[in-house]
Amino acid sequence: MSVTTQTIHELPTPCALVDLDRVEANTARMAARAHALGVKLRPHVKTHKCAEAARLQIRDHFGGITVSTLAEARGFIAAGFDDLLWAVPPSLGRIPELVTLNASARLDTLCDHPDTLAALAEEAARQRRVVGVWLEIDCGDGRGGLYPDSEALLALGAAAQGDPWIALRGLLTHGGQSYGCVGAEAIQAVAEAERAQIVEAAARLRAAGVQIDEISLGSTPTLSHGLDLTGVTEVRPGNYVFFDAFQAAIGSCELADAAFTVLATVIGRYPEKGTLIIDAGALSLTKDPGPRHAEADPGYGRLARLGPGGALIFEPALRLEALSQEHGVIRVEGPWPSDDRWPVGSRLRVVPNHSCLSAACFGEYQVIQGEAVIAQWRPHRGW
Repeated sequence: MSVTTQTIHELPTPCALVDLDRVEANTARMAARAHALGVKLRPHVKTHKCAEAARLQIRDHFGGITVSTLAEARGFIAAGFDDLLWAVPPSLGRIPELVTLNASARLDTLCDHPDTLAALAEEAARQRRVVGVWLEIDCGDGRGGLYPDSEALLALGAAAQGDPWIALRGLLTHGGQSYGCVGAEAIQAVAEAERAQIVEAAARLRAAGVQIDEISLGSTPTLSHGLDLTGVTEVRPGNYVFFDAFQAAIGSCELADAAFTVLATVIGRYPEKGTLIIDAGALSLTKDPGPRHAEADPGYGRLARLGPGGALIFEPALRLEALSQEHGVIRVEGPWPSDDRWPVGSRLRVVPNHSCLSAACFGEYQVIQGEAVIAQWRPHRGW
């Protein structure tokens, strides 16, 4: 982290802004929610990939984090984190590096296939280093994992428990289908299905003689609205630290909770076309299509002017309708305003559809309080 005395008005654009006050509010709220639900919080750090943000997330919790790449794992281990879960089944070629990193910290991983388990056990035995493994359950997301009622789950659990170089930590699932919901009631239904199915899987394994100590689940939507986590020991939300336009559209948060924005400059103004051009395109905002199940045509993010003290003044008449590599095309809906509201050289802030992807486009974030730039955070990028 470096410290600066700039203001947001002096920054070159496009650039990534992180509102520290909003980050602190978002992390405190989720930490309190985990306590109220009686579970440990193991936040996913892939949204920001920065030690500074992760330290805010783990305050008043046990200190474990979730990572999505070995580059993140290396960076966070170097920053002093010592209980990590790589929440992706490892490709076989990365297993030696994974096992080696366990010399510096506890770095667990996922498994849902006997070939992966065999490769992990073989390398762990070669390096003489026990590796922690979580069995992944598919609770309806359809991406990865074993079905909770499958015989394959019982066989994999028995094999993991029986290998001296594997420490079977527990079960893990992700209710990613919650991103297809709109509103608290629909998200709560997914949250309960997520909980019920992983608890069922644990019960089957225990009945078969396989010891399951930990049960881990969670996404930002399900942890924002879930009502009951009976049988669960830890949760892994991630996006909540920044939030974004997608989360606001499906009801996980309010748009004003968004802590990550992209600062852009108006470089073209065409009243006769009804458009503005900004200097932020696909390489800073990504072409994530947004919550089209929730909104007919959400565009590529929500736009706001800079208000006094750095406040966001959202512009409902502006829609970011198209992106090229370094251009964003904004449609001014309705009549062009009579005041000179968006002159060339003025600045807008974009709440992206997906903050995790947009943040990954930047090598550093400008951390702000009000209009003041107080620090730079640099994420651990790569794989």
